[in-house]
Amino acid sequence: MPVYSMTGYASVSSQPPAPSENTVASNASVTVELRSVNGRFLDLGFRMPEDLRGLEPALRELLTAKLKRGKVELRINSQRDNEGSWPQPQPEQMNRLSMLQDMVQGWLPKAAPLSVNEVLNWCKGGGSAVEKLDEAAMEAARQCVAGLLEAREREGEKLVAVLMERIGRLRELADAAEPILPAIVQRQQQKFLERWQEALASTGAAQTIPEENLRERALNEAAAYAIRIDVAEELARLRAHLEEIARLLQKGGEIGKRLDFLIQELHREANTLGSKAAALELTHISVEMKVAVEQLREQVQNIE
Repeated sequence: MPVYSMTGYASVSSQPPAPSENTVASNASVTVELRSVNGRFLDLGFRMPEDLRGLEPALRELLTAKLKRGKVELRINSQRDNEGSWPQPQPEQMNRLSMLQDMVQGWLPKAAPLSVNEVLNWCKGGGSAVEKLDEAAMEAARQCVAGLLEAREREGEKLVAVLMERIGRLRELADAAEPILPAIVQRQQQKFLERWQEALASTGAAQTIPEENLRERALNEAAAYAIRIDVAEELARLRAHLEEIARLLQKGGEIGKRLDFLIQELHREANTLGSKAAALELTHISVEMKVAVEQLREQVQNIE
């Protein structure tokens, strides 16, 4: 499955269905726009003319069936027949109006006859313009949702490329940190031995305590220090999180929330690595890791 970004835009214009033989051609049109940005949940907003407000439940159902996260705004702009242009009444329309007027006046003799303006407005509307515009709006909305999904998929492909590049960088940093720790422990062990001997020499204890016991005590202190600064577990967990992120990106689908959690765990491991850093080299690596993780987090915020 593809990875979808929560950022996208699509716009579709549509016209009512072709008129039948008994109606005049309509110049009405409707334009549907969809704008989507990142959000923790699915947040829908609608801006449309009041005469199309009845479509909101159907539009909401259409969007919730296709989108899972993001702040989405749907706008509908409609344009009816130009009020300045008068229609050309058709014979069928005039015959029908005449029959209806005779029927009404037969029941209501005092009813006023139709005026020219009323006749032209009736011919202009065609009796079903509103219904036809609703159909056009729904069709445009369906096409617009499909266009938005395509845009979000293209954006998602770009995000995956960026995320995989950052994952590769974090793996390089983890590989660089791993061989540094034994060298740090060895250097610290040598420092313990030197300082231990200096302390014993200054107090005169070296003359009463066997050298082998002194060396064993110094090595124990060095081992305890090595345990405190050991970051092997942190590096192992960091690599596991990176593998899981890469797997999710390859799988695709609705992975945004799971990626959010994994990024938090990556940040925690990088912080722990920095707090245990006993050498400048590890401190630099920890800072680089935090920068890469933050870059990952910024990009993951846009994934559905």
